[in-house]
Amino acid sequence: MDELDILKKDWQKKGDELPKLSYNDIYKMIWKRSSSIVKWIFIISILEFLLPNILFIFPSTREHVSKMYYGNAYGTFFMVVTFIQYICIFYFIFQFYKRYKEISVLDDSKTLMKNIIRTRKTVKYYIIFSLGMLLFTMLAQAFTVYFDPNMLTTVYNQELPQGISPEKFKSIMVITFIVVALVTTVLFALIYFLLYGLLLKKLNRNYFELKKMEI
Repeated sequence: MDELDILKKDWQKKGDELPKLSYNDIYKMIWKRSSSIVKWIFIISILEFLLPNILFIFPSTREHVSKMYYGNAYGTFFMVVTFIQYICIFYFIFQFYKRYKEISVLDDSKTLMKNIIRTRKTVKYYIIFSLGMLLFTMLAQAFTVYFDPNMLTTVYNQELPQGISPEKFKSIMVITFIVVALVTTVLFALIYFLLYGLLLKKLNRNYFELKKMEI
C-alpha cells in the first residue's frame, strides 16, 4: 500500500482518532506523484538517447559507423535515416520536458487530468516511433546486404566461407539479419513495457483517482 492509499484511508475514516484529510490534501498528493512520474519519463528518455551514443568513445564503434555511412552505396540513405531519427528523438524529449513543466504546475484537477492524458499519448507515440525505427533500420540493413553483397565484407567484415555459393551465403545472412531484427525489436518492446509501461500504469491510476474525486 503506497502513501496515497494511506492518505485516502485516513481521508475516508469516520472515526475521530485520526485527522481527516480534505479533498485538497488528496489532490496535492496525486499531483506530486504525477509530477514525479513524468519527471522519470523525461529522465529515462534522455538516458535512452545518451547510453547508445556513449559507445562512440570506442574506436571499433566509430569505425563501423564510418563504414556504414561512407563505405557502401547506401551510406547516404543511412545518414538521412539517422538524421531524421535524431530530430524525432529530440522532439519527443522536448515534449516530455513540456509535459513535465505543465504537470508540475499546481492547477485544478481537470487540467491535471488533461495533462496526464497528453503525457500518455506522447509516451505511446514515442514507443511506437522508437520500435518502428529500430525495426525499419535493421530490416533496411538486411535488404542492403541482399542488394549489395559487398556490404558483408566492407561493413560487417564477413568473408565468404569455403564451399558455399555467394547467393546462398547472401540468403543466409539476410535471413539472419531479419531474425535478429525481429528478436531485438521484441526485446526492446519488453524493456519499454517494464520502464514506460509501469510508469504509465501508475499515471493511469492517478487519472482514475482524480476522475473518481470529480464525481
